Amino acid sequence: MQKFKDVVTGYLPDERPSFMKLVLFALQHILVMFPATVLVALLTGFHISTTIFASGFATLCFILVTKGKIPLYYGSSFSYIAAIVGITGAQYGVVASDALIGQAQFGIMMSGLVSILVGFLIDKFGANKIEKVLPPVVTGPIAMIIGLSLAGTAMGQAAGFSTSNPEGIAGFWVVSLITLFGILFLTVMLKKGVLSQLPILFGILMGYTVALILDFGFGVELVDFSNVMANGVVTTPHFTLPVPSWTAIFAIMPIALATIPESTAHLYQLDLYVNKLAEEKGVSRYEIEKRLGLNLIGDGIGDIASALVGGPAGTNYGENISTMAITKNFSVWVLGAAAVITMVLSFFSPLANIIYTIPQPVIGGASIYLFGVIGAQGIAILIEKKVDMFSAKNLGIIAVILIVGLGGHYAFPNGSIPMFGASLPAIAFASILGIVLNLLLNLAEKLGDR
Repeated sequence: MQKFKDVVTGYLPDERPSFMKLVLFALQHILVMFPATVLVALLTGFHISTTIFASGFATLCFILVTKGKIPLYYGSSFSYIAAIVGITGAQYGVVASDALIGQAQFGIMMSGLVSILVGFLIDKFGANKIEKVLPPVVTGPIAMIIGLSLAGTAMGQAAGFSTSNPEGIAGFWVVSLITLFGILFLTVMLKKGVLSQLPILFGILMGYTVALILDFGFGVELVDFSNVMANGVVTTPHFTLPVPSWTAIFAIMPIALATIPESTAHLYQLDLYVNKLAEEKGVSRYEIEKRLGLNLIGDGIGDIASALVGGPAGTNYGENISTMAITKNFSVWVLGAAAVITMVLSFFSPLANIIYTIPQPVIGGASIYLFGVIGAQGIAILIEKKVDMFSAKNLGIIAVILIVGLGGHYAFPNGSIPMFGASLPAIAFASILGIVLNLLLNLAEKLGDR
């Protein structure tokens, strides 16, 4: 048995590679999570260096809370972008004021409490009970409106559209389309190995290169390197304090409900990968799937930890899970090392300043794909859970969530619906309305069957 175990390559969650391998594996995880994590900061008005620090800090907190039983990396979540921007009013690459970031921080911390509460309820009553309140017919369309509500942002950035440039900016579409198609083709072509986890990074680099060519060859002026060394080499990340805000609570807190299915899917996916390796090594199963409640509690703690220092809301990253699956390296020690190195890198100010040089059309091209994927995940939830699309109840719930969420987001200033003297954030209101409507229609269905 021992000989068989030695032949199998890979690391289970409680196994630790040698120091050099540990560092190399950790750097790989950082490379995988980096593009998406910093992109959220660029889009929401958060400080990049602080976001990077928060990612590592939240990951360490997650590992401590879950006692190293769940190998996951925490990165910035795209699902919260629209809600956070509704608070910060951010423009691409422009850092929001401390006061507005502080309000968003408070809302994110409250959303963390939602995840923690659901985690405790699952531990006590089981996941089936929670699904009665948050069924796929509710979480699916919520995920769809989260992604589709960002469509205008992606297209505006891709074209360079603004009130001062109603026809867009010359050269933007060239850069954004090359970025978009680069990501799409690389996603399809790179199917194996670690490179298959980096199509977004490679696509962004392709768009960036084209922008540089347009700059130096045609004087388009898309890239500005003048501020790369403006803050010296080492600078402490800009930490901010949470600012209590009812508006931020109502706008951001409900988004946690839509991210629970994603987090659950990642955990079950991880369980399959880890136990396949455990079987190959001839050791006992790792009961990761039974730790769904603990996973959500860890997610909530991660959100609170990130927001406490000025970082955006996050999630366990599918990119890192896939990387672990490809390399058969599920060591929590590696993830912890990645978190520590990430926190150290956040003090290297030229890194953040270089990221700020990424042109808007590059981010716009990448966002068309990334935001669309969020919407598509909502459809995937409905399909995977076999939601009956011929049911009058289901159609009613989906219809209301989609129209109230999307219509409210695009029809009214700042995506907030004026109602009874109040201003209700459309996505949050649609989410709560869908939950309540599902419960009421379930009751009506039971009364109708009598």
